[in-house]
Amino acid sequence: MGSTDQSHPLYGSDRDTVDRLLAAQAPTDADLIDAARLLLRYQGFPGARDLQDDLAKALRLWGLDQAGLQQRTRALWAAGYRPVPAAADAVGSGFDTTEQENS
Repeated sequence: MGSTDQSHPLYGSDRDTVDRLLAAQAPTDADLIDAARLLLRYQGFPGARDLQDDLAKALRLWGLDQAGLQQRTRALWAAGYRPVPAAADAVGSGFDTTEQENS
């Protein structure tokens, strides 16, 4: 790491995601979306070079370049793709409180 490199606050969770992407023989829709999201996050970021290199490696393994990835992910979003929230994210503003309100 160079003396001007910065650490990214999401590096730990992003490292796990990139490791999962590298292990994917054939990427799922979610893998493609994650790869595109992380490429944007780290584009021009002065650090996390290992993540940037491994994202590029995942694309090569999938036979894609950045333009091809963008084309595929745009098509996914246009077709109505929406990520499935993790269990921890399943509550919030949509949390049903009807029973509590009627008590």
